Formats: sequence, structure tokens, C-alpha cells
Amino acid sequence: MAQVPQTFFDALAVRTWCGLALETLGRAREEIDAINVYPVADGDTGTNLYLTVESAVAAVEAVFAGHAARSGPEVPTLADAARAMAHGALIGARGNSGTILAQLLRGMSQVLADYETEQADGQGLGLALRHAADSARQAVAHPVEGTVLTVASAAADAADAACGTEDDCGTVARAAYAGARAALAATPGQLPVLERAGVVDAGGRGLVAVLGALVETFTGEKPRDGAAAEGRKGHEGPAGAPAHGESSEGPAPVAGGPRGECADGAAVAGQDGPAFEVIYLLEAEDPAVERLRERLDALGDSLVVVGGDGLWNVHVHVDDAGAAVEAGIEAGRPYRIRITHFAAGDVHTTGAERPPREPAQRAVVAVVPGEGLAGLYAEAGATTVLARPGEPPASGELVQAVRRAHAREVVLLPNDAELRHTAAAAAEQARTEGIRVALIPTRSAVQGIAALAVHEPERRFDEDVVSMTSAAGATRYAEVTVAERQAWTMAGICQAGDVLGLIDGDVAVIGSDVTATARTVLDRMLAAGGEMVTLVLGDEAPDTIAEHLEGRVREGYLAVDTVVYRGGRQGAVLLIGVE
Repeated sequence: MAQVPQTFFDALAVRTWCGLALETLGRAREEIDAINVYPVADGDTGTNLYLTVESAVAAVEAVFAGHAARSGPEVPTLADAARAMAHGALIGARGNSGTILAQLLRGMSQVLADYETEQADGQGLGLALRHAADSARQAVAHPVEGTVLTVASAAADAADAACGTEDDCGTVARAAYAGARAALAATPGQLPVLERAGVVDAGGRGLVAVLGALVETFTGEKPRDGAAAEGRKGHEGPAGAPAHGESSEGPAPVAGGPRGECADGAAVAGQDGPAFEVIYLLEAEDPAVERLRERLDALGDSLVVVGGDGLWNVHVHVDDAGAAVEAGIEAGRPYRIRITHFAAGDVHTTGAERPPREPAQRAVVAVVPGEGLAGLYAEAGATTVLARPGEPPASGELVQAVRRAHAREVVLLPNDAELRHTAAAAAEQARTEGIRVALIPTRSAVQGIAALAVHEPERRFDEDVVSMTSAAGATRYAEVTVAERQAWTMAGICQAGDVLGLIDGDVAVIGSDVTATARTVLDRMLAAGGEMVTLVLGDEAPDTIAEHLEGRVREGYLAVDTVVYRGGRQGAVLLIGVE
């Protein structure tokens, strides 16, 4: 699509840049994924950058649409567009690479939003790039050279130099792009792991693509080397620099690569690194976030915390996923929690020493309603997607989770009857990508727990799916919640504030006390028999409810065992499962 060059950086330029960056990353995504060889060679840097920018595009388009609805054809201000870009990237940031890119965009927006006029010139663009690079470096707990941070700093340095002689956005953007490309070509000489693998830094490669889109925004011309040539092998200069006239985006990708320094800017541990990647959005004040940084830095590595003004995006690699989430709960209100398990055997050394990493044979992807359950599922080896009350995940988010699981065979647990069609669409999409996906129609997280308990990756896929489906189907489920408004139910009319007990999705009990209602629900469920009771407590559950219900089971149902979990902010006060 032809673009009209933007002479100055205004709201339309923000919109154009975001759209072009998304197109460019879409073309380069697979190539960037292929050169993401460490820390766990999970091959998702390109995808993470794409999803981050996709979220920024959606936020900017929403601002334009909202402004048009209110004010007619006039465009929003530069400040509004820049803030929307940064906010969208922040809430949609994925992985180290996306998180750092979100901070880069936030740093730029902080400069652009201060302009009293509706446009910024080349000097303003240079200042924005400098603040972006500096703020991104500050967001990373242990910056490493030879990463996207180095590329960003080089782009800012080149932009600074250009600002001294020119005041045109196109000239400054070209300079930043050229500086970034040169820095990217040098990354193998700064990180031995890149040099051994024969690749440039994946996060830096993505930033070069984004800056190429910035050049196109202000000049109307794609950079000569285009996305298709970015991963071409160069020779024969130092540190993998290309010969004169060739693309300087570095050597061709080679699969494999050890844990060492994180490709996206944060130092990581040695080859026996942490088992989980934990990412969440956090509503918290600055002092609490500083304490959170210290705690997470002690728990793990690859720590990046970006954001501000009460909203943050937290990324860390840890062995104790639950502790990382609990640290967020102590700091404020975490949500959109994503926990990925780095499966055993996923870590490899360079291609010359060991063959490229192969996908795991089988994985489980589960939608969970609360932070505590996310940690529980992750500890059992599942890749999780958090579903906040009123904010169910889209099919694209489930597809991304299936990709993150990096397995040939995936068992998908939606854990919600209303997500069945969404999960089915995600499964169908994943199948077109060559992944064998089985959807088990779990309607509650307690059914998912039962399915996960009998999961055996060593069995034949069909046998494992049958066993998990049988376990889920044999688990009756219930929840205790509080009515938000008056409504007709199967048990009669409820009023706002009434305590509702739902069994297998239907309201069966209306009460005024949480514990008493939960006891009635449990008795009704156990009247049909059972061997195991699972209780998942939400944050609003009374302190004594678990003890009371466990005592009720011990006294009235001698052959039944009880297990209790903490679910966190899961919407329902209590989830109950009876197997």
C-alpha cells in the first residue's frame, strides 16, 4: 500500500509508522524467530515483536476511531497518538524482546507527548530516540552489550549526529536506521554465543525492521535492503560484518545456541537456567515496583520491568513461578499472567556441538482463571493463558500459547464452557501449522486439574487424550460466587449480594453466607459419591472456609480425600471439584 511521506512527526506519522512496522515484522517474523537461538532457543522473538506492535496498532487505531466519532474528520493530537502507541505496546508486550520494544516506544512517547505543537521535527525525533534507548537500558536489570539495547543506543547516537546538521525527520530516521544496522552487524563480535551460532541478535534484528519502517514513514521509500535481505549471510569483515555493498543485518540463521546472555538484552544464567518464564501486567506504585525488582532479581534472571504511571509489564525467568507471581501480588495487582515452562531438554549448545533443538513431543496448554492456578498448572508442566473475569482470551492468544509450548502434539484445556468455540478455532489454526492438537472440553479449572493429574507424555497421544478426557469427565464441578445484580436462576430469584452456589454450571443454591452455601453445595455433590474433593480458594474466600469444609469431609465422608489450592483473583470465591 502506497504511503504519503510524513515531513514531520505528527499523529498521522505515528499511525503510519505503526502500520508499516507491523507489515515489516510480519514479513520478517519467521526469519527473526529462526535466529532466536538462546537463552532457550524457543524461536519466538519475531513473533513476540509482531504481537507487541499489533497491540500498539490496535490502540492507535482505537484513538483515531474514537476521535473521529466525537470530533469528525480532525485527527487526534500527537500526544494522544504517541501515548496510545506506548500503552498498546505495554499491555500487549510479549517476551523479552517485546517488553524492551514496549519501553522503547514508551520512551519515545514521553518526549513526543511534551510537544506543545501538533508535530515534532527532526530534532524532536532525535531526542525521542535518545530517551527511548536510555529508558530501555534502565528497565533491564543486567544489561548486556551485543543485544537490542546496543542497537537502540547506536541508533540514538546516529540520530544525535544527524540532528546537528539537519532538522528533517527523514534524514534523522535514515541515520538512526544506518546506525542500528551497523551495530547489529557487530553483535556477533560482542557476544561469543552469537558468533558461534552464526547469527546476529534477534531482538536487534527486529528493531532494525521497526526503524526501517520509520524511514519509510518519513521518505515514502523502503530501505534498500528490505526485510527479505535482513538475514542474509555477510562476509568477510570483522565480527560478521558484510562485504561492501551487501546487507549488514548479519549472517544467516543457524539453529541452536546455549543459555548464556539473553538475546533480548538481559543476562541469564548458565546452561542449567531457570525452568519458567513469567510475564504479567502489574498495577502498582513506583516504590512497590522498586522492591519488586529487588525480589525478582534474587529469584531469577532475564529480568525486565517496563512501564510507569501505575502500570507495568514484568518479565522474568525463574525456577519458582509461584514465588514470582506472589511477589507481584505483594507489590500490587498482577493480571494477564503468562507462565511458560521451559521443558527439560529444550536447552542446547551451538549447532557445531549438538544438533538443532527439536520441538517437545507433547505439551499441555490450559486457560486458567487465577494467578495461583497459573503457578500450579505451570509447575505441572503446562503452558498457561490467564483469563481475567470478563476478559476471556481470544483465539489468537490461544494459538500463540500453543506455539509457545513448542511441541508436535498439544492437549488444549479451555477450562470454561464459554471458551469451547474459541478453543476450537485456535486448535484448527494450530493444525494448519502442522501441530497435532486435541481439544478436551473442560468446563472448569478443577476438571483441568483432574486431566493434568493423569497426563503421561510417554503414552501414545490418543491414549493420553482418552485418559485425560475420562478424568475430566468424571469430575463434577461447582463454584461459589456473589451475585452482581438481581436475576432469575434455576434456584429462584437472586438479589445483588446474594451468595450463589453453581453445580455443573447451573445455580443450585442461593444463600447469604459463603461458608454455609459452600457446605450445602459440597453436600449435594458428595451425595452422588466421590473419592477426591478439590477446593480452589479465591482471594475473597473467608479465612476459615477451607478448614471448615475439610472438617466437613472428614466427619461425613470418611473415604474421601481433600486437597486445597490458592487460586488468587479468579473471579469465583471458591471452586469445587469432586472426582
